[in-house]
Amino acid sequence: MTATRSRRTDPLTLEVVELIGAVVARYHQEYEEAAARHRLTGAQARVLGLLSLDPLPMRQIAQRLKCEPSNITGIVDRLETRGLVERRPSPGDRRVKVAAPTEEGVRVARSLRDSLDFAREPLAGLSHEERLVFRDMLRRMTGTA
Repeated sequence: MTATRSRRTDPLTLEVVELIGAVVARYHQEYEEAAARHRLTGAQARVLGLLSLDPLPMRQIAQRLKCEPSNITGIVDRLETRGLVERRPSPGDRRVKVAAPTEEGVRVARSLRDSLDFAREPLAGLSHEERLVFRDMLRRMTGTA
């Protein structure tokens, strides 16, 4: 057995993997519950949250959420029907449409973010330095370091 393979199956690594899975499952559950309180699906909430940071073309939304552009079109259609998102010409290229949150969409996205306490509460118990180290480890794990 190689050293790399043994590190992937050692008890500590397996425990960390299980803990990451538990955190992800709890986060998704809380996210779905928060979305439902706003009469949104989890996918609609994720799109709205992303757009509240920056209006984007459909293709970029799909790339960031790692899904098909046709799925995003349907989600944006439903958010637009609810008055949470609108399509606008892109400032850089008027031939391209971007999806952007309305004022109500920004309010709902903020409310969703504010209601997600699961991750924030335990992180608040860590020092600033511990949060920086944790962030940097997550960036390394996700390849964004």
